[in-house]
Amino acid sequence: MTFCVENEVNASFDFDIEQLGKTVAQAVLDEEKCPYEVEINLIITDDEGIREINNEFRQIDNPTDVLSFPNVSYEEPGDFSVIDGEQKIDLLNPDTGNISFGDIVINENRVRSQALEYGHSEKREFAFLVAHSMLHLCGYDHMEADEAAVMEGKQNDILTSLGITRD
Repeated sequence: MTFCVENEVNASFDFDIEQLGKTVAQAVLDEEKCPYEVEINLIITDDEGIREINNEFRQIDNPTDVLSFPNVSYEEPGDFSVIDGEQKIDLLNPDTGNISFGDIVINENRVRSQALEYGHSEKREFAFLVAHSMLHLCGYDHMEADEAAVMEGKQNDILTSLGITRD
């Protein structure tokens, strides 16, 4: 996996952003049994930066905690066989041979405020947002109650397996 971090706001936490992001992303890929070498971009921004992106791509003129931009069009969540078809040509980075999997945008301000609100560490909140977003990149959603339950279970299992639990 290639994991690129662009820290637009020079955010600093008491953990290594790139290392934690990559660890969580890899855990999701392993859990989902993704058979491909993938490239993922993580952008760290602030309220204004994520508000602009949210407005541009979702027509929602408000900041949020995390945005996910999957490049794969799934028929079923976690069914990577769709990449073997015509999507592979569009997703393949010719320079690396990796699949361009998608982008994650995390709001530094929300990592901090939500950690306080939920009573856990910023590390746990950041890891949760990466896991959540990675599941979106794998085709999962939470629009319906049953979908949300699946995502929540997977997020908790992955974070628990990494020893990243609520303090």
